[in-house]
Amino acid sequence: MLKKLAVACALLMVIAPLALSSASKGVTDWPMWGGSPDRNMVSDATGLPTVWDVKSGKNIKWVAALGSQSYGNPVVANGVVLVGTNNELLRDAKQGGDRGVIMAFRETTGEFMWQATFEKLSSGRANDWPFQGIASSPLVLDGVAYFMSNRGVVVAADVQGFHDNENDGPFKEEKLTGKTDIDVIWQFDTMESVGNFPHNLANSSPVAFENLIYVSTGNGQDESHVNIPSPKAPSIIAIDRVTGELVWEDGSPGDKILHGQWSTPAVGTIGGVVQVVHGQGDGWVRGYEAKSGKKLWEFDTNPPGSVWPKTRNEVIATPVIYENAVYIANGQDPEHGEGVGHLYAIDATKRGDITKSGQIWHYDGATDKEAIRRSISTAAIKDGIVYYPDFSGFLHAVDQKTGRQIWKHDMFAAMWSSALIADGKVYLGDEDGDVVVMQHGREKKVLQTNEMGSSVYSTVITANGTMFIMTRNELYAIQEGAQLKR
Repeated sequence: MLKKLAVACALLMVIAPLALSSASKGVTDWPMWGGSPDRNMVSDATGLPTVWDVKSGKNIKWVAALGSQSYGNPVVANGVVLVGTNNELLRDAKQGGDRGVIMAFRETTGEFMWQATFEKLSSGRANDWPFQGIASSPLVLDGVAYFMSNRGVVVAADVQGFHDNENDGPFKEEKLTGKTDIDVIWQFDTMESVGNFPHNLANSSPVAFENLIYVSTGNGQDESHVNIPSPKAPSIIAIDRVTGELVWEDGSPGDKILHGQWSTPAVGTIGGVVQVVHGQGDGWVRGYEAKSGKKLWEFDTNPPGSVWPKTRNEVIATPVIYENAVYIANGQDPEHGEGVGHLYAIDATKRGDITKSGQIWHYDGATDKEAIRRSISTAAIKDGIVYYPDFSGFLHAVDQKTGRQIWKHDMFAAMWSSALIADGKVYLGDEDGDVVVMQHGREKKVLQTNEMGSSVYSTVITANGTMFIMTRNELYAIQEGAQLKR
């Protein structure tokens, strides 16, 4: 496996620049959060249903049971669907108790294949909140799934588990090696290796460029919400995806972390330079040279004079890289409730502190009540329109060039998820369990509202002509013309 990975990495160095855009997503696999490294939530899939019914099974291909709380958005690759959940659906009596879980299902049928379970950290909710499971999405490359566990461990695993009857990689310490168990290739324990202190939950969906994997460490406050136990620990790290060894790190927020760090990095070519862009816990967004880790620029997403927690926000959303610019909103932990938010378009070709020089536009909830509130969601951009949900339950359609509002739609429920643009439509789920389908464009038009029967904290994705939606406790494969037999 390691030799195969090394060859694959060498080939990837040649083709990687072509893979940084969102071309042809949805008609093939969806191997990572956002579908591609730039994290733009756009799919080229066509023929997707507007209407489905979970009760009658109309346009439902299959459904699979998950734990009681599921936040780790689905990814699809190599015929396998991977999701993050908790251990309340006990599939193996030998792995009982509260754990973080990655579950793998066969893409065509929904058959359960294997799972990885991780016991909660003994330090408790300060680092590893009870029953939250694994709340990030894996990255699948060359048959290997990379993900971060609830314990802050970055794991590389065979996407097929032990179904190939091989124990791949240098890691041979698996205690369970049945067909429904994880086949670990290597592990990188961030708390042990770089000394970070994740607040509440380690949560980062990996992204890659060439031979490097990038993740946020989640470094943050202790339970007192006053102290930063590890102010010198990095916020973002790069790991060699073949060996699992640390390559570079950066800890720019230092002791200025406001709460925790839950944003996920994005990768894209900006001004001819491949950059890793990361929203961080001090409310700043930073861009790094992908190979070396050199910090290129930083941007404060809060206006001067803003004060935590009333008016100053951290960054939880994932940055989207699109046409040499970065699009991102700030916000806070949903437990903090609603509040003023800020959405920006940032010129990431500039260098240094670009808070003033790099601002293309600012969609400002402080001065315009019609604008955005706190958000933890990620942008979807197409045809000059930026779709951005906020936690207060509004979907904003904003002009990509000017930052002016085109229209706004009230979902009447909190939103943790992001919008997906696909097949000329916009799909978006909410905490009440509704998935709205809207017409993509400058005229607001609701086509359908589909009831899922349980909260939808995840984002709708597509892969190989099928749509996948994860509720709090179930995973649905949805396809035009399908009929689930109850």
